[in-house]
Amino acid sequence: MAKVIVNTDQAPAAIGTYNQAVKVGTTVYLSGQIPLVPQNMEIISQDFTEQAHQVFKNLVAVCEAAGGELQDMVKVNIFLTDLSNFAIVNDVMSQYFKTPYPARAAVQVSALPKAVQIEIDGIMEIPSTN
Repeated sequence: MAKVIVNTDQAPAAIGTYNQAVKVGTTVYLSGQIPLVPQNMEIISQDFTEQAHQVFKNLVAVCEAAGGELQDMVKVNIFLTDLSNFAIVNDVMSQYFKTPYPARAAVQVSALPKAVQIEIDGIMEIPSTN
């Protein structure tokens, strides 16, 4: 099965040897998004809530570019530099997803690219390959 590379200027450009997402059939593998503003590739702010919102906005853009929507995500992996922000993540995530929620993992890591506080990747299943 062929791989389709997904890229959009509505999400931050890849800053390494990866693509924003790769679609194989109806499954889309989304690379990790950090709180970069796509227009200037700068971190939105040092405020954790603003960083979380920007990450979800970036994920929305990549999901749409792949032909789906955020609600089509079936698995989400959340990486935090401080697990005490977990309640904030839940609050922000509830503003972007409705039930049924995707499967999810949330882990604390020692550091993330560009010293951000949150990164999220995941898997999306869309109804067609269009």
